[in-house]
Amino acid sequence: MSSVEQIDLRAAHRPGGATRADVIRADVIGAILEQRLRPGTKLGEDEVGSIYGVSRTIVRAALQSLAHEGIVVIEKNRGAFVAHPSVAEAHEVFQARRLIEAETTERAAARCDAAAAAALAAHLDQERRAKRRGDESGAIRLSGEFHLMIARIADHGVYASFLGELVARSSLIILLYRRAVGHACNVDHHAALVEAIAARRGDEAVASMRRHLDEIESDLELVDTSMAVWPLTDVLGPTRRR
Repeated sequence: MSSVEQIDLRAAHRPGGATRADVIRADVIGAILEQRLRPGTKLGEDEVGSIYGVSRTIVRAALQSLAHEGIVVIEKNRGAFVAHPSVAEAHEVFQARRLIEAETTERAAARCDAAAAAALAAHLDQERRAKRRGDESGAIRLSGEFHLMIARIADHGVYASFLGELVARSSLIILLYRRAVGHACNVDHHAALVEAIAARRGDEAVASMRRHLDEIESDLELVDTSMAVWPLTDVLGPTRRR
């Protein structure tokens, strides 16, 4: 492919060509990717509607879309909540990522041109700068975007769509089960991936991706747990959107 657009997992839809439900959906995903919106948080239709100045019908459309992606759970007579992935689900998500990302990484290495390599290198630089300035939430978001960028270079829309959902769910899993506070996606691992993909060394890139995902999962303490949640007004709305 001749070029690679800058990827933002929150920006599957943006204001302009976006509906108001799309904006809410994108903001919820962004807050999850930055690990501000915690598993188990109630997404009340009235409260979300008040934050965005929209009707419950619009909020409901956004929540239904998120529920279809497995990011939100809608419970009868209780409402919508940010999903709280179980230990079994955590294993399944990483198993699915290993399968999909082995394929996207191999395809990306076969298709990577100078523009794609430059885009990956520029994204990696953003990750490093976020780490240096202590921007933990930004680093988390950028690391998720890095994985989707590889899928875009692979030029496989279905895999990229699936991976967007899996990365959002992975963020919830990492927030729930990581052993210590810190960035779960190693920038050095990403650097090794960029080097192998840019050099079109497919086997090496795939092996590096598998090791990377294995390490992320092995760094989790996969036991049932719970955590406090924050008020929606602290994590959603126009003032929080980048």
